[in-house]
Amino acid sequence: MVTKNDLHDVKKPFLLGIGGIGISAIARMFLAEGKEVFGSDSSDSEIIAELRKVGAKIEIGQSVDLVPRGVDLIIYTVAIEVAEPKLIHTLKKGNVPVRSYPEILNIISKDKFTIAVSGTHGKTTTTAMIAQIMIDAEMDPTVIVGSLLKDSKSNFVAGKSKYLVVEACEYRKSFLNINPTVAVITNIDNDHLDYYKDVGDIARAFGEFVSLIPKNGVVVADLKDENVKIAIKDFTKEKVDYVLQSDLDLDLKVPGKHNIQNAKAALAVAKILGIKRDDAVRSLNNFGGTWRRFEYKGKSKGGAFVYDDYGHHPTEIKATLQGAREIYKENKIIVVFQPHLYSRTKILLDDFAKSFYLANEVILAPIYAARETSDPMISSEILAKEISKNNAITRVKSMNNFREIEAYLLSELKKDDVLITMGAGEANKISDKLVL
Repeated sequence: MVTKNDLHDVKKPFLLGIGGIGISAIARMFLAEGKEVFGSDSSDSEIIAELRKVGAKIEIGQSVDLVPRGVDLIIYTVAIEVAEPKLIHTLKKGNVPVRSYPEILNIISKDKFTIAVSGTHGKTTTTAMIAQIMIDAEMDPTVIVGSLLKDSKSNFVAGKSKYLVVEACEYRKSFLNINPTVAVITNIDNDHLDYYKDVGDIARAFGEFVSLIPKNGVVVADLKDENVKIAIKDFTKEKVDYVLQSDLDLDLKVPGKHNIQNAKAALAVAKILGIKRDDAVRSLNNFGGTWRRFEYKGKSKGGAFVYDDYGHHPTEIKATLQGAREIYKENKIIVVFQPHLYSRTKILLDDFAKSFYLANEVILAPIYAARETSDPMISSEILAKEISKNNAITRVKSMNNFREIEAYLLSELKKDDVLITMGAGEANKISDKLVL
């Protein structure tokens, strides 16, 4: 059993899948404490590059041989447990303690006043909004968020107070390891259906999550939402409906109705913490967004506006495009979408096919497999045909690789066009290359 004191005593941790957005925050926590941090991941990334800059020693690959001698704790991402179960099994047979990222969150949150932000969509932005409000209010929270905060360019903030603000992921019920005092549910939708049976099964997992709230704790949610009702049907402690928060005076820099809802959830938490509404609104109006959430990257050589977005679920795609259309009402919007996971693309095929109606053109990259093996029953070509059937005015094409997509965009992008690279994989590499 690894305890909080044990974490303080760790001198040389190794993080498997260190480029993951959650586990990389733990790497930053150890680095801030002066630990010698090692890690590995299957490929290089912007996150890994930033970790190297602050001292992490990272190898590319996934193998027992990459774990250096003298390591006193091994931490791994849940995704690797799915993709490489034999690797995790081998590591656990060794003499070094091995823990998952959610198990580390359990240790960190145990003695904190923990504000855990859950939900199928919007939890990253909502977590960052709450963090911004609390930081501005000088509450000095520790923050673990599933993106990079604009001001610090980090997904970890080392606070010294009793407060922890943490993103709580529902994948494989990871959030059941967190000890929430205030639990936020932004929404509940049909995702991670490679693990859950259906949306009812997901809602019941959220029910398990809110059951962890202590007597003096609070759940913040849209209390009229049908899936939320399933989650909280047995919950007898304090409930706050964030939908009832006024959006008066909110003038957000981040577009979209979904961000108004995220801001309302943040306002509800601010009220619970005793932060004045005017101060909270001021923080939200100054909030500049996070990495890969409709993030403006710059202009292309031909003068197109280039954005990048993490959206990888039909609901997120629609929300991002609605936000984009609020700003660019008449511009041509081109989306480069990299589907994330064979299972998600296959199960939600009809929903994906109907989610791009606000775009003028959609270019599909090959499916990003992540933790899965290839499935010949689904492909980007199949998705392209379905999108074409459902969106008569939207041009759709599937391409073989990023290089082909980049060459096409360089020839086709015009001044004042809007390009959005989208997906949870590596589509952002395309936007990075096109920006001057």
